[in-house]
Amino acid sequence: MADYNPRQIEDKWQGYWEQAGVNRTDEDPAKPKYYALEQFPYPSGDGLHMGHMRVYSIGDVVARFRRMNGYRVLHPMGADAFGLPAENAAIHRGVNPREWTINNMEKIRKEQSLLGVSYDWDRYLGTCLPDYYKLTQWLFLLFYKRGLAYRKKAFVNWCPDCHTVLANEQVEDGKCWRCDSEVTKKELEQWFLKITDYAERLLEGLDRLPGWPDKVRAMQRNWIGKSEGAHVTFTIPELQDEKVTVFTTRPDTLYGVSYMVLAPEHPLVPQLIKGKASETKVLEFIEQIKKSSDIERTSTEAEKVGLATGAYAKHPLTGEKIPIWIANYVLMDYGTGAVMGVPAHDERDFQFAQKYELPIQVVIQPQDDSLIEPISEAYTGDGVLVSSGPFDGMKNREAIQAIAKHLNENQQGGPTVNYRLRDWLISRQRYWGTPIPMTYCDHCGVVPVPEDQLPVVLPEDVVFDGKRNPLTTSDSFVHTTCPQCGGEARRETDTMDTFIDSSWYFFRYADVQNSEQPFDPDKVNQWLPVDEYIGGVEHAVLHLLYSRFFTKVLFDEGMVAVDEPFTSLLTQGMVLKDGAKMSKSKGNVVSPLEIVDKYGADTARLFILFAAPPDRDLEWSESGVEGSYRFLNRVWRIIDQHKDLFSQTLTTPVNYEGEAKELRRLLHQTIKKVTGDMGERNHFNTAISATMELVNGIYSYPKHADRTILKEALEKLVILLAPMVPHITEELWHMMGHSESVHLQAWPTYDPEALILDEVEIAVQINGKVREKLIVSTSASREEVEKQVMEQERIQALIADKTVRKVIVIPGKLVNIVAK
Repeated sequence: MADYNPRQIEDKWQGYWEQAGVNRTDEDPAKPKYYALEQFPYPSGDGLHMGHMRVYSIGDVVARFRRMNGYRVLHPMGADAFGLPAENAAIHRGVNPREWTINNMEKIRKEQSLLGVSYDWDRYLGTCLPDYYKLTQWLFLLFYKRGLAYRKKAFVNWCPDCHTVLANEQVEDGKCWRCDSEVTKKELEQWFLKITDYAERLLEGLDRLPGWPDKVRAMQRNWIGKSEGAHVTFTIPELQDEKVTVFTTRPDTLYGVSYMVLAPEHPLVPQLIKGKASETKVLEFIEQIKKSSDIERTSTEAEKVGLATGAYAKHPLTGEKIPIWIANYVLMDYGTGAVMGVPAHDERDFQFAQKYELPIQVVIQPQDDSLIEPISEAYTGDGVLVSSGPFDGMKNREAIQAIAKHLNENQQGGPTVNYRLRDWLISRQRYWGTPIPMTYCDHCGVVPVPEDQLPVVLPEDVVFDGKRNPLTTSDSFVHTTCPQCGGEARRETDTMDTFIDSSWYFFRYADVQNSEQPFDPDKVNQWLPVDEYIGGVEHAVLHLLYSRFFTKVLFDEGMVAVDEPFTSLLTQGMVLKDGAKMSKSKGNVVSPLEIVDKYGADTARLFILFAAPPDRDLEWSESGVEGSYRFLNRVWRIIDQHKDLFSQTLTTPVNYEGEAKELRRLLHQTIKKVTGDMGERNHFNTAISATMELVNGIYSYPKHADRTILKEALEKLVILLAPMVPHITEELWHMMGHSESVHLQAWPTYDPEALILDEVEIAVQINGKVREKLIVSTSASREEVEKQVMEQERIQALIADKTVRKVIVIPGKLVNIVAK
């Protein structure tokens, strides 16, 4: 008997698939399309980790299963190759980011190939390659032409040592995550994309995505953060009635406003404090606040601190003077950078007012007059208005609309809808990203680079010292000519947020060789939307939101026929070891390549798929891996034991009887189960469990029984396992004498007739207690079943001294005899 040798088998068939083009995309328009896509990896120096292996194994099963079910399948792969880690590598290792990244891309491609994943490598893309980022720049210009890309001053997290903008998540305890320098707020000219123009459509589109997990849709809804309420305009008399607008969801509490809070970065603050005794103190406070990230400032656990500016606003309805404060919890880039304080009816405002001894004015009273003043906590329930001028006595829910209408009629605000979503800041002061294709001319102003001059290529003559944006050190890059007047100009030295690159890559796969435009609409419309998108839940908000935004813009441009890119979304769980997520810091990392080297890729894949449903966390288990390896050896042995069977010509009997009939029923039960679990529910673990039961059935099949059904069961077993363990099944398929790849075979269908049972085992109860089990015909009537039960000697003995009062027959399950 030949031994199962994973290493030899896997190398052999990976080479065959590549040479024979087995995984190349089928373009046959007569077949239904299926686009299976896993999120592409960042090519770090660490190579693949177990989370990668899990997502690729899941995606490969989906793709292979659909191919075998008659679909033309697009299953591509690439690399999300721009980003700060490569720039850090350049600084710390003294290498060029391009060289470091390209080497890592090749390393990961080889590791992915070792897993036997059925990618069409002819469609591979890397976002850092000029042929790709040229088209990213083309898309930026499209957004600019449509009025969706613009430049404005904005406060950002700034690391003075790294000389770069930091995302909120890169600020830890007020310090740079990379160099531990204190982070400040700095106002810079930045490029933005107007995602807020699409806020309502992004929200509405979620209702048309039933194939997405509810938790992901909820996370996107919360991020977009739609609120209905009113804008309220306050004026500042000492600044010639300068207007300050605030948004509130509770205009019914407007008469309870006792103070206003501006963001420390608000442009009016310097004017409000100029020449006042508080000026120095306020400026020091502002500098202190600038050292905190937005996440820290808005955390529910963070202490709310503020300072009075000494200035006042005029209440739009009462004309009263309202003190203006600044506080850490108000952000300039959220809402209008100003909020009104209603301490009697908002918990945060109540705590702030108590801390700083500000007035607390009750304007909503419960209908039962249970609110006693002075109040000890904010009252946020419903009631009727008091101390609210002409609105006294009105129910507060009615007053929301009435006061908003009043504001509108008096040009002091009015009803509006607000979104938490902010425009997308895409500028990054880094080298390793897509250059923003804009120039600055003293004569012409901001001038886009013409399309025929793309790509704006990243230069080589840069300095990576960690002290500045490397692009600013390249004279050949910075100094250029104006595309409009031909005079001296300078290039934009910011590069794009890497989320831009991943917001459209799934379109590019459909037409990856196109050098003139991002893609041919006709080709994209043959494949989009993606039928199954697989990746981590950590991308549930930003990446998916930005991808949906890009898709809607391209839809409006007429470039694509869909406005939602992903029909179904599968967010796989984490891989844990000893109850914790695998990480170097915990010392619990298991390398996928170590498992592949020891047991083979098929064993690693089988364990990954069998240990837990895809959307659940998976606990790593060495014994579980060994169990998967033993199962594959069992499959190998049972095929090898019967290899002579496949060279024989067998005659299929007219009717199967006895053990043959039972094996046929088990086979068709398995086909039905595996097909449903893989095609409808993505329950690969239960599909594998069903094949294990079939293997047990084959092992226990008698030697004297019919060989035809045994041969069929063995062949169908190999086909059923093929999407999950592609190498061993390919080898076994050829051992059976087949010349074509198992992965090009048609998926088996089950025969409903084969599932029908002739006989079934039922329980026999006496007064509710099981006393016997009996095999009965499934076609027997109730009367026939009762007669067969009552004729049993054991049953007769048990009821001999009793009177039978009733016999209850539940067909196919049990008979209960009630006897006293």
